[in-house]
Amino acid sequence: MLNPQAKAIRCIEWLLLFSSLILFVVGTVLGDTFFLRLATEALIFGGLAMSVDLLLGIVGLLSLGQALYFGFGAYLSALVLKQIAPSFSLAIGIVVLCSTLLGWVASFIALRSKGVYFALITFGLAQVAAKVVYNTRSLGASDGMMGVPILSIWTPFGLLDTANPGTFFIITLLTIGALYAVLKYFLTTPMGSLWHAIRSNEDRLAYVGFKSKGPKQVAFVLATVVAAVSGALYPMLRGFVSPELMFFSVSGNAVVTVVLGGVGTLIGPIMGSVLLTSFKSIIGTWTAHHHIVIGLIFVVIVISAPKGLAGLLTKYFGKGGSNE
Repeated sequence: MLNPQAKAIRCIEWLLLFSSLILFVVGTVLGDTFFLRLATEALIFGGLAMSVDLLLGIVGLLSLGQALYFGFGAYLSALVLKQIAPSFSLAIGIVVLCSTLLGWVASFIALRSKGVYFALITFGLAQVAAKVVYNTRSLGASDGMMGVPILSIWTPFGLLDTANPGTFFIITLLTIGALYAVLKYFLTTPMGSLWHAIRSNEDRLAYVGFKSKGPKQVAFVLATVVAAVSGALYPMLRGFVSPELMFFSVSGNAVVTVVLGGVGTLIGPIMGSVLLTSFKSIIGTWTAHHHIVIGLIFVVIVISAPKGLAGLLTKYFGKGGSNE
């Protein structure tokens, strides 16, 4: 028997899935490209925001450098697709393995500190990596890497052409959905309970016989893999990667997306990404000063819904559930 909050989250999940399928059907029938690609991009950056939410909302660690792992996944995916083979499973497999190793190594550096010092270390690591990539000629330097080939994914029912916006939207939806399912599974395990305990009061964890270092390291590595796999989808959508993917603006946008969607909900960052990406694209076609308009909308939403969009919907659906 689900409690009202869990029931409300389940309603939001079904609402998002149903909306995605309607968008896919309508977009495919009408031959739309713009909105399907926009929704695909929103899902990709939703995956990045989900990794920030795991650290910030579940474990209580504010990362200001998650763009490092997003950009790492994007560059590695582009290299595999261009230099080795245009294979979706090969690119994702290599990104998962390498990002696990990268996250494990980075966790020893970042988790040496807490609070604002942890945030500054993650920020510093991302800045260093972005500068290195920006000045590396073999990675395209400031121009980035272009000409990432279009993929054809083999399935028992035939080849899927990712050049089709509807097809790649479904592939992205399944990939981000799988990442979301993995994170939700972890939250139901004892590891998930330890993460919540660390966020509530890390110092008291030792009094009940647990150390915080191991669970924090697992969360850090998991967040790295989620960000990197999301980034691996980017060159498949755009056909190029650039050093800007590792810049602070990308990490900052991910934090804003989490706050907008709802901290600690996992589903909230995806909703926030859909809203923020739509605002950027649609308002950007109306005025060159779209950042001012988006900033004002952000302030209004944060004031009227302090727990984000997911909190607002949870309150609404929760009331419906409690009245039954």
